[in-house]
Formats: sequence, C-alpha cells, structure tokens
Amino acid sequence: MPVRQLSAKTINRIAAGEVIERPASVVKELVENAVDAGATEIEVVTASGGLSLIRVTDNGHGMAPQDLSLSVERHATSKLKEEDLFDIRSLGFRGEALPSIGSVARLEITSRPIGPGSANSIRVDQGTKSDIRPAASNQGTTIEVRDLFCATPARLKFLKSERAENMAVKDVVKRLAMAHPTIGFTVQTGERIGLKLPREAPDTKGLLQRLGHIMGREFLDDALEIAGERDGVRIMGFAGLPTLHRGDSTQQFLFVNGRPVKDKLLIGCVRAAYGDTIPRGRYPLLALFLDLEPRDVDVNVHPAKAEVRFKDTGLIRSLVIGSLRSALQQAGHKASSRGGVQTLQTFQSVVATNAQAVQAQSNHPQSFAKYPRSPAGMSPGLGEAMQAPFAQFDATSADASANAPFKHDQQSLQKPLGAARAQLHETYIVAQTTDSVVIVDQHAAHERLVYERMKKALQNGGIATQCLLIPAIVEVGADAADALCEKEDELRELGLALDRFGTATIAVREIPALLGDTDIEGLVKDLAAELLSEGPNLVLKERLEAVASRMACHGSVRAGRRLTPQEMNALLREMEQTPL
Repeated sequence: MPVRQLSAKTINRIAAGEVIERPASVVKELVENAVDAGATEIEVVTASGGLSLIRVTDNGHGMAPQDLSLSVERHATSKLKEEDLFDIRSLGFRGEALPSIGSVARLEITSRPIGPGSANSIRVDQGTKSDIRPAASNQGTTIEVRDLFCATPARLKFLKSERAENMAVKDVVKRLAMAHPTIGFTVQTGERIGLKLPREAPDTKGLLQRLGHIMGREFLDDALEIAGERDGVRIMGFAGLPTLHRGDSTQQFLFVNGRPVKDKLLIGCVRAAYGDTIPRGRYPLLALFLDLEPRDVDVNVHPAKAEVRFKDTGLIRSLVIGSLRSALQQAGHKASSRGGVQTLQTFQSVVATNAQAVQAQSNHPQSFAKYPRSPAGMSPGLGEAMQAPFAQFDATSADASANAPFKHDQQSLQKPLGAARAQLHETYIVAQTTDSVVIVDQHAAHERLVYERMKKALQNGGIATQCLLIPAIVEVGADAADALCEKEDELRELGLALDRFGTATIAVREIPALLGDTDIEGLVKDLAAELLSEGPNLVLKERLEAVASRMACHGSVRAGRRLTPQEMNALLREMEQTPL
C-alpha cells in the first residue's frame, strides 16, 4: 500500500483520541482555557453525563473575531511566547483542544472581548467549520459541546454510567478549583447544582477555606500548613495530621505551577515524609502546591498534561519531604479533632441517660439506691457520667488508684501531656492538664519510644552488619546491576555491601544484621526496581524499620503491668521529648 497524507479531518480525530478520553477531558480543557483567560467566575453545565451537552461559561477576556476564527484551527494558541516550549506559564498551550473537540462533536463558541466590541460566534460540526456570525453575549466566552463522540461512536462503548461521568466532571473541576481559590466555580449536572464554590481571598486562609469546601470540615480542622522554599522552588499547601487518613489516595492532591498532576516522584515523597506515622495501607489527606521556574519542569511529557518531569529531582524530593516532616514535628502531640468529639459525644449520651434516671428517681424514690449521689462539689449528672463509662474496668492498681492521693506539682499540669492521675485496667494512663484529659496506652507509647531510639541508631550509622559466609549471587539484569553499582556507597551506609559479579549479576557480601535470615534475592531485586524507576530507595529502610518495630514491641512495657505514679509521669515526659 503506498504512503499517503491523511486528511485534516482524520488528523484531528487522531488528535482527539489523545486528548479527549471522556466528557471530563473536554471539561478539563475548556475550564483550563477559561482560567487562562483571566475569568473570575466559571460555570459548567452538563447533560446526560456530558454526552448530549457540555457548556462552559466564563467572564474572562473573550476573543475578537479574528482570534475566534483561529482558535478552532490546529496548533493555534495565544499561550506560547515566541513559540518557546520551555517557558510554559499557562495551563493549556498545545492549541489542539478546540479543533479536536470539534472533530468528534458539534462545537459552538460565542465570545465577546473586553471593550465596546460586540459578541460573535462560530460553529464546528464534526470537523466542518462555519463562518463567523454576530451573536448576543456578555463579556467572556461560552462554549457548547453537543453530541460528544457522534463522529466516533465506537468510543461510546467505553464510557461509564451517567453518574460516574458526572463524578469525573466534578472531580476535574474540584482539582482546578483548589489551585485557583480566587475563582468561583459552579457545576450543574442535569437539573441539580452538583458543586458551587464561592470566590475566596488570595491568601492562605482563602486557600484553606477552598480546600475545606472540597475535602470536608474534618480536613479543615486537622490541617497543618506546609511552607518551604529552596533554590527558587517554593512549596505551600496543607496536610492532614497523621491521625487523619483514608484507605485510598483519592484525597491526595498535588499541583505543579497551578496544574493538577499525578506524579510518581511527588507521591513517593509524601509516602516517605509520613513514613511510619500512619498505618500501612492508609493514605494521609493533603493538598500541596509546587511553584518553580517553567524551564525547570517539563509539562509536555503527557498528552493530557497529567504528568511532569523535573530537572532536579533531588531538590524537589528534599524540599517536599523536609517541609512535610518539619510540619509534622512542629504539630507535636496535636491529635485529630474527630477523636475528641467522639469521646465527648459518648459522655453526652451517658449524661442524657442518667438525666432520665434522675427524673425517674423523683417519681420512684425506692429506686434511688441504684443511682448513687454525685460526689460533693460536682454538678448533678457529672458524677454518674464519670462512673458509668468506667464501670466495666477492673480495679485499678493499688499504687495508681484514682482514690489515692496523687502528688503532682502545678508545673506538670502545664506540660503537653499533663500529670498522671490514674492507671485504668492496668493498661491506660489517665493524665490531667490544665484544660483537658489525656488517655495513653502505656504499651503503645513505650513501644514507640523504643522504636524511635532504634531508628535514631540507624540514622547515626550504627547499623550492625553481618558478613555472609558465601556471597549471595543475584541475577538482576545489566541495567539493574548498573543502577545498584552507582549507589554502592549509599547502600553500604545502610549495611548492604555488594559489587558486580559479571554483566548482569550482583554479589552480596554483607547485609544488615537486623534483617536476620531474609530473602536476599527478593531484597536486591526490589531495590533495583526502585532505583530503575527513579524512586526513592526506601525498600531497605522500610525493611529495617519493620524489623525495628517488631523488636521494639517485644522490648516494651506490656499491657497489664502496674506502674507507679513516678513511672507513669516519667513515661509522659519522655513522650513529650521524643519526635513523632
């Protein structure tokens, strides 16, 4: 078959296949154009999940007739300065979105520029462009897309339900709204308003309010501010406390120069920063914004611009991890507000129950013996509320009885974890501060203290190694062998000594003693895979810390052990001095 030039219509449909995957892809491209146009209010309306109608209206700069005509031509854009692909300062720049949409749907654009000019409109019906016509419109641009994929009906078989497509549309708008809190967004799906976000102030408080509208009140209450700058790269945003996490990563939002991305490097940085502060398989809630020079990041590596590539990955990694860890450490012993609210609700329900019992006493005095009188000095109902939740516990230790005279000075009450007042069930320490009550699981607390000491020894180079009587020979492939040998010095600091043994084979001579009888071949292959993917070499560290965790568990204060007040207070003071 001879080589021939494809028609412009076919070329546009091929381009549409790269850019337009589903209705949400159309919404993303059109909303990005509205943001680049300087809009302060953007409205998105969809019908039938976006298949029958997508309408995006903004109050941006608008377009003159000549610009309107060029906007539906391939590779026509107003967002590239002197055609410099390394200086991208806008969300869209390829100039393919509008002609690609017009090639697979019925597209109509109505726009009125700033000034005394009038509005005009243009249509593109499955790749066929009409002439410019006068129209009536306010300042800004309105784009209507009807009968999406009517020119490529095979694509319709791969779409999901109307509800799923509506959710995808709202998710796209939410991500863009996070990066631009000064813009108001409205999303109407069918007959109902699915999302309405008012404009916020151009500061961190405004950003947090926008995040709270999208991520929920719980995040708003438990968010830590993240801020840092290094060598021209700036990070800002908010991250949830380690006690606030989910079973999936859908509540992790990452942005680079205002562009929502799903970057493996940044995801790995978040995982490394939180480390062992959250359980395995759980994901913290956060929204992070990176700003850097456009020449230091390549946003042109993915057709949908969902991935980026950084010039200096080491700088990005150290900045993100350092900023997150610093915020987590400064948070100290701050706990999620949700836990405190749930505890108070439990007590309130008990108070309500006992209030009914008191009412019953007035009607039936003979039942008074069932409900003992509140201790002197306590408000009615509080004594009963205190007794009922703890009635199921065993007797407290003799040395730590709540009735025994506890000696503590006022200085201890000023401490973050306060002064110990009792030991319940020989497992929980109850401490008192000036304005709160702290309950500590003694085994979990001491386990963490021992674990942090072991981690500190690892960080200070105190990793004991054991030599293998016979070196372990592991075949990993030529590329993996090169990657491992390049990191030979760093791996040796972690207690792993290896060298090349042929073209595609590695000889392991020493391993960390903490690993014991481990799967050396699996360890080396996993480590090689991490290095080849340019990810952080966390595999070995994670295995070392997992072993340290098990050792700490066996060497800690066990539940069921009676502690004296001095021991309990010493444990509290050490917790206050230990990071995380």
